[in-house]
Amino acid sequence: MAGVWSDESKFARWLDVELAALEAWAELGVVPSDAVAEIRAKAVPPSPARVAELEQETQHDVAAFVDAVAAEVGPAGRWVHHGLTSSDVVDTALSLQVRDAGAVLLAGVERALEAVVARALRHKGDVCIGRTHGVHAEPTTFGLKLAGWAFELDRGRQRLTRALETMNVGKLSGAVGTYAATDPELERLACERLGLEPDPVSTQIIQRDRHAQLLAALALLAASLEKFAVEIRHLARTEVGEVAEPFGKGQKGSSAMPHKRNPVVAERICGLARVVRANALVGLENVALWHERDISHSSAERVVIPDSFLALDYMLDRFAWLVEGLDVRPERMRRNLEGARGLFFSQRLLLALVEAGLSRDEAYRLVQGHALRAHEEEQDFRELVRADDTIAGRVELDRIFDLGWYTRHVDAVFERLGELARKEEAVHA
Repeated sequence: MAGVWSDESKFARWLDVELAALEAWAELGVVPSDAVAEIRAKAVPPSPARVAELEQETQHDVAAFVDAVAAEVGPAGRWVHHGLTSSDVVDTALSLQVRDAGAVLLAGVERALEAVVARALRHKGDVCIGRTHGVHAEPTTFGLKLAGWAFELDRGRQRLTRALETMNVGKLSGAVGTYAATDPELERLACERLGLEPDPVSTQIIQRDRHAQLLAALALLAASLEKFAVEIRHLARTEVGEVAEPFGKGQKGSSAMPHKRNPVVAERICGLARVVRANALVGLENVALWHERDISHSSAERVVIPDSFLALDYMLDRFAWLVEGLDVRPERMRRNLEGARGLFFSQRLLLALVEAGLSRDEAYRLVQGHALRAHEEEQDFRELVRADDTIAGRVELDRIFDLGWYTRHVDAVFERLGELARKEEAVHA
């Protein structure tokens, strides 16, 4: 990913655009074919140091780039950048860089998705307590939790794919988008060579709603990774202890406390998500520019687009590593479940009493009374209920207090996960 956003790669992509434009000019009979052949044979991407040296005088990076390329070509170099404005090159080349970077990210999403699906299947039947508001709610399975992550990653991948498609455009329409110094056919031919679609209407630039959509898709994917990482962090707390990050031989969790085993990678993912999310705001602010173009978007964009791709690439790599090596502790999940003293059966009992003829409010208050007592006095909810003849005589408690009731439909979700996995296999077949 770093290579995609290096200055060397940027100048290589700028040259790709310049050469595509020249070949299109030659096809249209404007630039001599032999001059274009000579330029293609001799032109090489200039070094960042050379462009920076020339920019000291020109105070314009594209002008410095063009001068550097033309100087190496000889007399034919006068045709380099013929009819083009800077943004024809910069924006079209940026689309090429985004395409390359997007392919890297999509591969990262694939790895993360495969890791999550494999883990979900592995822990399909590992029962744990579900929590709402951070408080014990009802039993679920760890695999079911991960299945939700898999589908969210798939949605993130789809959003990213659509955003990349939106960015797959180029423009060579000149200073204000009127083709005054170029030609619509030039744009079509050059974009075809580059594997891009011509932007239907551009000003001096490709409109920045496209880039905002891209940054938003990156931010949403980062937000999902943050969500998963937050869950891992909570489950790794000492009081919960249901998972732990991989911990290598010789690793140290703290410089001061040898006992520490902290969820540092999950925390790192959460921190970087804030950066990617903030960058999406810059993308939105870049949409509104003065008239046919100002330059206020450019300086910010040179930071936020590469940084978002770089951060998310790293986040995906670390998240996949985290899931692949996650230390999952089903025994601790079971102990935490049992530590609830049967309180999670409250809704099941409530519904059974309603079905037995009590009003909902009467049943609710009856069950709540025992639940509050069990909680406050640290007694077993099931035993308190069994001792209440008002309840015991109305419902079959052994059936009510059946843990398997809560996971009896888990297979339905995993059938959907299987469909997702099969689609993945078909894509890669």
